[in-house]
Amino acid sequence: MPIRTRRRAVPLAALTNLLELNLDSAEQFVRDLGWPRYRAQQIFRWLHRRRARDIKRMTDLSQAERARLSTIARIGRLEDCQILRSVDGTRKFLARLEDGLLVESVLIPDADRLTLCLSTQVGCTLDCGFCLTGKMGLRRNLKAHEIVDQVLTVQDHLDAGERVTNLVLMGMGEPLANLEAVSDAITRLTNASWGLGIAGRRITLSTAGLSPRLKDVAALRVNLAVSLNATTNEQRDRLMPAVNRVYPLDELLAACRNYVLLTRRRLTFEYVLLAGVNDTEQDAKRFTKLLNGMRCKVNLIPFNEFPGSPFKRPTDSAVLGFQSVLRRAGLDVFVRKSKGRDVLGACGQLGRLPGDQDPAPLTLAGASC
Repeated sequence: MPIRTRRRAVPLAALTNLLELNLDSAEQFVRDLGWPRYRAQQIFRWLHRRRARDIKRMTDLSQAERARLSTIARIGRLEDCQILRSVDGTRKFLARLEDGLLVESVLIPDADRLTLCLSTQVGCTLDCGFCLTGKMGLRRNLKAHEIVDQVLTVQDHLDAGERVTNLVLMGMGEPLANLEAVSDAITRLTNASWGLGIAGRRITLSTAGLSPRLKDVAALRVNLAVSLNATTNEQRDRLMPAVNRVYPLDELLAACRNYVLLTRRRLTFEYVLLAGVNDTEQDAKRFTKLLNGMRCKVNLIPFNEFPGSPFKRPTDSAVLGFQSVLRRAGLDVFVRKSKGRDVLGACGQLGRLPGDQDPAPLTLAGASC
């Protein structure tokens, strides 16, 4: 009687992760299989619009095609994640990547909007003193599919009747330091045929000020926010040394003015208010001069404190006083609501302290994905 042997499983690393392919490489992939080119878009619709985790679900491929595809490919979605729920309704997602690193994204409810804040790096290349992510240093850039998968994973866990209305690339990392992957991710997020079909006007990319790359954002047709946070080079050198010493204020503001002329879009400036550091009336007056004549709006962000930071959150009266000076100068100024602070999910709070093996929020009560 012949002895039956088990078919040896193909090592995971030997399988092509379909999510890692962009459309060009996906079309080459299906051509190599002898399939028609349109199969690539069919596969992409399953990956992005239908959030498939199993090749067997791709029912517009024949059973034989699905069986063949399963022997050489896989769908490498985020699996291990935890959801931390704030008292204000904000949800922080901590997802483990295939190499074991953790990426954080935050879902923020606000009236009729549901905004998802995405990360583009694990850690950050920059060292802004008021940001917990900057304390981590850079672990690595996220790949395009890992940026998009944050959206897919959150969509998998929305409550009945919920829909993500806006995306902001304001989480962990500097998006313009990972521009190729960010551009690819935005293509997937905005494509209306096989992608998620999110309008570019509902996506905002935030940068600490990599001046030469602002023009590259114009081609992405999304909103741009620039994190300014200081009104003199000396002040910005202390708060944001890595970026300001390479791209000082005058160079950054010139690039911002060129961006507005090129795109005819209104630019957003973000300004983190730090008690006794950059929140004085003199700071506000200098700020108005820096932005004079530029088509823009300003988001003021009262500092969100985290363990070990030397900075303090300003008083409400200081925030309102700063806002008043800018408004009297004719600027559109808004104070950003701080949400998710109790789960370290607010602006500047994503990441971990040096020496931590896992982010401190993992010790908080939360639900598994």
